[in-house]
Amino acid sequence: MPTVRPRRRPSAALAMSEDAAAAIFGPDLTDGTAALAAVCDLAPPPVLDDLTTDRARAVLAGTELLVTGWGCPPVDEAVLAAAPRLRAIAHTAGSVRAHVTEACWERGVEVSSAAAANALPVAEYTVAMILLSGKRVLERARAYRVARAPENWLRTPHDLGNYGRTVGMCSASLVGRRVIELLRPYDLRVLLYDPYVDDDEAAALGVRKVGIEELFAASDVVSVHTPLLPATRGLVSRPLLAALRPGATLINTARGAVVDQQALTEEVTAGRIHAVLDVTDPEVLPPAHPLWECENALLTPHLAGSQGNEWRRLAELTAGEVARWAAGDGFAHPVRRERLAYLA
Repeated sequence: MPTVRPRRRPSAALAMSEDAAAAIFGPDLTDGTAALAAVCDLAPPPVLDDLTTDRARAVLAGTELLVTGWGCPPVDEAVLAAAPRLRAIAHTAGSVRAHVTEACWERGVEVSSAAAANALPVAEYTVAMILLSGKRVLERARAYRVARAPENWLRTPHDLGNYGRTVGMCSASLVGRRVIELLRPYDLRVLLYDPYVDDDEAAALGVRKVGIEELFAASDVVSVHTPLLPATRGLVSRPLLAALRPGATLINTARGAVVDQQALTEEVTAGRIHAVLDVTDPEVLPPAHPLWECENALLTPHLAGSQGNEWRRLAELTAGEVARWAAGDGFAHPVRRERLAYLA
């Protein structure tokens, strides 16, 4: 019987902020990184939050794989010069734009991202807000608290509720696709605007593809899932917001700058439409901004993405990616250089 040689274990290191490492892998890192340590030789703590120190250079000299996270410094030419053996980066969060530089792509470094895992809680948040907005839960709860008396539910307006409502999805991103999937059991009509999705793919998703103008004019709620790119900054413009039906709701869990913030503020504070904003432009609005006190707006502190126990999902996906790569099977969730123009 031929001898089966064990696969060589790649050397790896964690590169992210200490807070990110504690969130993803736990405060002492030991339990959370056990799955990684089972398939690679993981450099001991502390994590690399500065890639220019003497210790970082010593670790990087032998590192073949970087497991990165929020707060990872850019892996630029100088870092790559200190890491001659680096062949892969497995990111424990979504976007890799902040740290995977052009130099990485030029070297041919393989890149993986946990964006698919991070998309799940964002989609769940979105679906919850779509359904809550249909019932006008927040506004009615506020009125109930003031009145301290029951409302006559037989006199609720006929445009209130979730039966037969139209939901407009702005982009079939990872999050957008998951929202579409989660909405299937409900009696909702779903429209999609995405210039990179054709009619056949839209039909396979169970939605109708429309232009962006029709999406805003025909929808009771529009959910924005467009990545922030030069071409999408301000995409949700003043004319599109003006096209929304009176009483419609705009939900934004993507990036604040995709929406014309001033135009949105005017529409919402005028009482014409509602907004659920997990992101704004700027990310935290000034203390005196009118949306803070506006009854038609719900602002949340960028909480739709992975938090709390949801961080474990990111760690588990990344550990699976590292195991696949170490076994020579490649990443299941690769980030492709040619797709960067369409990714957040």
